[in-house]
Amino acid sequence: MTGDIWQQIFNYDNYGELLVLVRNSLIAGAMLGLVGGVIGTFVMMRDLAFAVHGIAELSFAGASAALLIGANVAAGSLVGSILAALIIGALGVRARDRNSVIGVLMPFGLGLGVLFLALYKGRAANKFGLLTGQIVAVDTVQMSWLVGTSAVVLLGLAAVWRPLVFASLDPEVAAARGVPVRVLSPVFMILLGLSVAVSIQVVGALLVLALLVTPAAAAMRVTASPIRVTLLSVLFAVTSVVGGILLALGSTIPISPYVTTISFALYLGCRIVGGGTTRRARQVAESR
Repeated sequence: MTGDIWQQIFNYDNYGELLVLVRNSLIAGAMLGLVGGVIGTFVMMRDLAFAVHGIAELSFAGASAALLIGANVAAGSLVGSILAALIIGALGVRARDRNSVIGVLMPFGLGLGVLFLALYKGRAANKFGLLTGQIVAVDTVQMSWLVGTSAVVLLGLAAVWRPLVFASLDPEVAAARGVPVRVLSPVFMILLGLSVAVSIQVVGALLVLALLVTPAAAAMRVTASPIRVTLLSVLFAVTSVVGGILLALGSTIPISPYVTTISFALYLGCRIVGGGTTRRARQVAESR
């Protein structure tokens, strides 16, 4: 029994032949890791981890609706994400209001998604993939869309990088210095919505936090520098996605458990390392 379970989780028979089939997925995973790692830094700075989950639920509803009517699933996911991002950005200016809005949107989006999937009479794998991700589902058309959307996100972040960092770390001081904080907020939410939409294509709607939140949260445990946090976050996100794809390739298990396990392991390791560093710094300070 145990052997059968282990065989389902890790099975490397004909691994070389299978590896050729996921070339696009590996490239997509690396691209998603780059996007998720970069934007995840600002998600943590701006305390928007909960917003990621809320956007993911409406993105799931949009993708499910597109699947039901036979439209492009990626486009449906994108519409749902952008709609959620605009609603959260417009109605949730303060943290308390934002969390309330997200708390209302999450069950609504999830309920709509479940309804659309229940009405869909096609392949069960298509339904399951929206929730837990897929490995070999990234074709050339999806790849072009993913690369294009990722480029928009990265170029957008590059254009507003310095003022966005300032506004994320200290919005009141940034506003006093003339930084357009109120403009940057909806711009960032739109970029976040795009990032969620592309991430769902690989890791699924339920576990998108593992790509957009956990890597940056891990990086922040070991450094406070925005640049180093971003670099480590990208490294952790790419490792989680690409490593998850390579591990899931030879199994019958969806990709999400592998991605989330690697991501959590990295966070746990950073937390241990960061905790040790903090204790040593405290001891040095007390000895003086």
